Amino acid sequence: MTTPRTGSPLALTVLALLQYKPLHPYGIQRLIKQWGKDKVVNVGQRTSLYRTIDRLVTAGLIGVRETERDQAYPERTVYEITDAGRAVAREWLLDMLAMPKQEFPEFPAALSHLLMLAPQEISDALDRRVRTLSEALAGLEAEISAETGHGLPRITMLEAEYLRVVTAAELQWLRSVVDELRNGELTWSAADLMAFAESPE
Repeated sequence: MTTPRTGSPLALTVLALLQYKPLHPYGIQRLIKQWGKDKVVNVGQRTSLYRTIDRLVTAGLIGVRETERDQAYPERTVYEITDAGRAVAREWLLDMLAMPKQEFPEFPAALSHLLMLAPQEISDALDRRVRTLSEALAGLEAEISAETGHGLPRITMLEAEYLRVVTAAELQWLRSVVDELRNGELTWSAADLMAFAESPE
């Protein structure tokens, strides 16, 4: 039995929810969505949740509490966190908070290949991203406002605050890039780029 040295966001979330109470996988997925954790944890595919649970069981971080049998539902295994799981969850959480991790999201990768497109194509695509992010930002602001109105303490909304700040910063940057593409301030020459690529180091 080997304890993983690092945890994934989904693994940490499973351990965190099982500290609340024992749950079966469907209950875990439902709570993730009810509590808005699906904005920061990918639970779109249930298979990834089951794989994560299997890894946590193998590592001894969670165990089987019981198997529920009900004629209305398939048999469901209920899991509970172990003492080792509580300790590891705290370790993972502190590490994720303190240590920035090199991640490789799609958007920066796409930005690194913009020369495959014409300026108009780039500005049109980025403009679509601006519209999508504007809607997401409005949703985040509405969510934060509603939660504040319900009297929830701010500590429960920090992930939404973070997403709002990051989304707003990206929107500001995107709008400036689109403006520079459209007014001709951001421009380049294919010949100059080719010469640069072929120049000796």
